[in-house]
Amino acid sequence: MKFNYLLIFLFLTSYSICAQIEEQELDSVSEKMIIISGDSLVQNSIALEEAYVFGKLKFSSYDDKLRYYILRRKTEKVYPYAKLAAERLVELNDSLADIKNTRKRKKYTKKVQKYIEEEFSEELKKLTRTEGQILVKLIYRQTGNTAFDLVKDLRNGWRAFWYNTTAKLFKISIKEEFHPDVIEEDYLIEDILQRAFSNGKLERQATVLDYDYDKLYNKWKKTTKIPKN
Repeated sequence: MKFNYLLIFLFLTSYSICAQIEEQELDSVSEKMIIISGDSLVQNSIALEEAYVFGKLKFSSYDDKLRYYILRRKTEKVYPYAKLAAERLVELNDSLADIKNTRKRKKYTKKVQKYIEEEFSEELKKLTRTEGQILVKLIYRQTGNTAFDLVKDLRNGWRAFWYNTTAKLFKISIKEEFHPDVIEEDYLIEDILQRAFSNGKLERQATVLDYDYDKLYNKWKKTTKIPKN
């Protein structure tokens, strides 16, 4: 019996307290909160990655269409190598930052250089001239350094000069940069990458260069012509 009285007393007390609290109208935005799995914070919004809506590709001729698809195939083929090169460069620089001894730094750099050559060399030998030139451009897109400068830093100036001279025999310049804001073919390469990132065909890696794809699209959409290779 005492237990029942206690329950009634608690119920009436809680009701009385609730009745004394003035009802407050919740803000229609702030009351809609989101709990994200693995996050202890309650949020009222979710940050989404930037996404582009692409227009349908239009070509003035069959030859233009064919050249674009050839450029796309080659770009998508060599991009993973440029991405990997950027990752290796970051790893190398992070490791060298912790090595203060000059002799040890040189020894470590030589070891990494040998590893990179073994990792890349056989596959790169299979690239065509145009694929090699696109790769050089994409390395600049991903690292902010020309292939020439990367070789120069990892080895020495003479090696870089020799590599550049050899590349010229195949009409490839390892001093080539990437400027989609002023070079039409570079813009097409960037457009190909953005479309491949969007549909999941390639894994996105942000460029270290400073340009806005939206502005590039608006600049080139009326004048773009597919380059001949």
